[in-house]
Amino acid sequence: QVQLVESGGGLVQAGGSLRLACAASGRTISRYAMGWFRQVPGKEREFVAAISWSGNSTRYADSVKGRFTIARDNAKNTVYLQMNSLTPEDTAVYYCSAEVSLILRSYPPIATTDYNYWGQGTQVTVSS
Repeated sequence: QVQLVESGGGLVQAGGSLRLACAASGRTISRYAMGWFRQVPGKEREFVAAISWSGNSTRYADSVKGRFTIARDNAKNTVYLQMNSLTPEDTAVYYCSAEVSLILRSYPPIATTDYNYWGQGTQVTVSS
């Protein structure tokens, strides 16, 4: 079992920055791809960013490319999402996820169905 707890969400003005953190417990996440997704009421959960188990590969949704950065610190069993130049369209609940798998992919997956552990989410609200 892997427990994931997100933190760092909050209210920020447009153009501002936030850094989300996802602390894992129960297992080391050093061999797992990790992802961030977000969801607004009435819409499906959407991919934001992912990082491979090695940290050598990252993938981003087009809507956040160049503004968001995903990183991992395996020593701290934590994954981060640095969010810059935030806009009201970034308002959502942000979820951390882990792909617990025996397969060590070179590139992290971006589909929600590839991830089997999820945090409870943290709210990010960007005011205009």
